[in-house]
Amino acid sequence: MLRTNSDLLHDEAVKHLVGGVNSPVRAFKSVYGSPIYFKSAKGAIVTDEDGNELVDFVQSWGPLIHGHANQEIINNIQQKMANGTSFGAPHVGEIDLAKKVKSRISFIEKIRFVSSGTEAVMSAVRLARGYTGRDKIVKFDGCYHGHIDSLLVNSGSGLATFGIASSPGIPADTVSTTIVCPLDDEDLFEHVMKEYGGEIAAVIIEPMPANNGLLIQRKKFIEKIRTYCDKYGCLLIFDEVITGFRFPEGSISGLMKIEPDLITLGKVIGGGLPVGAYGGKAEIMDKLAPIGPVYQAGTLSGNPLAMAAGLSTLNLLDSEAYEKLENLGSMLENGVRTILGKYNFPMRIVRSSSLFWFSPGTEKIPKRADEIPNNAGSKYLHLHKGLLEKGYMLAPSVYEVGFISTAHNEEHIRGFISALDEVLLEIEVR
Repeated sequence: MLRTNSDLLHDEAVKHLVGGVNSPVRAFKSVYGSPIYFKSAKGAIVTDEDGNELVDFVQSWGPLIHGHANQEIINNIQQKMANGTSFGAPHVGEIDLAKKVKSRISFIEKIRFVSSGTEAVMSAVRLARGYTGRDKIVKFDGCYHGHIDSLLVNSGSGLATFGIASSPGIPADTVSTTIVCPLDDEDLFEHVMKEYGGEIAAVIIEPMPANNGLLIQRKKFIEKIRTYCDKYGCLLIFDEVITGFRFPEGSISGLMKIEPDLITLGKVIGGGLPVGAYGGKAEIMDKLAPIGPVYQAGTLSGNPLAMAAGLSTLNLLDSEAYEKLENLGSMLENGVRTILGKYNFPMRIVRSSSLFWFSPGTEKIPKRADEIPNNAGSKYLHLHKGLLEKGYMLAPSVYEVGFISTAHNEEHIRGFISALDEVLLEIEVR
């Protein structure tokens, strides 16, 4: 696949942008080559600056559940744009999207829109601290909640510990109130809650972690978290920035029938434009300014274009759309599993609805970060390169999930499975 123009553009970009990119994972550091520069996109297909067409299973890292440049969404954005791109004032679009979100996630009584998933999580954590009057937060190793100082930590050994910053530039005092637990360990979580429960403002978790692989959690484990939050008066925050509206039930909370106190959303609810949101019971949300003392604000919060895109996206997510996503997901899962087995390739396919992940190794499917093999990327980079050469775009990292959209069809899935067969044969021959 010719990538001359992309390579030239990247050579130019590194002179002006840090690493040539505005988000690190785009830099292709974990796979062969330099990044691909997109020129245009429509539906499931992206076209790069060299004219190559690729079937895209990244879909802007999740927001585009209806594919690129969906015409109905584009039309609604254009109509709103004609009236102004930003007001910095209340408008009907905010009310319309809030009502739509609440109709799909029933426990939300009030919601606040922001401009990113990271901002939503940061604000929800501040609200939890303000509501409870406590400082400590519990998070789980393997769950990513955006680049927030207090949550950008890991646990190192896998045992519960006070946070260790996983990036320079984060003060030790900032993360000293963050306790990190491993996923899928009920006994250790119980120990942490018995030790610190009265000091903990909130426990935050991706109920289906999807930013460090797809680590599908047991319902019993999530129920245990809910029980202990209730016991010690802590708030439970579900980070569903990725998983929100990927399911007919609206969220993992609806799928599992477990209600958090607060939920953070993003990606899908913006239809491809910058957006985030957090919501929950009115008693908690009303602690926010201008009603309560917890301050949070944003110049572009509730941006009319993002609200229009989000509303259009959710309106298109009817039962027929979810049925299509499930059918395509099942087709991909079954086909990929067959091909991986055919070559005894040391990966498995993990899927939930329209999310999928190439899980490294041949042992049990991981439920926690420390169960992912240390050499996870060694096989994936060959897989990624081979599929890219055959016209199929996966995320340039073994830890990132793939996304199916309603713009994909059976031909795209069959083509992907066939290409995977060819790639694994080539790897085996080498």
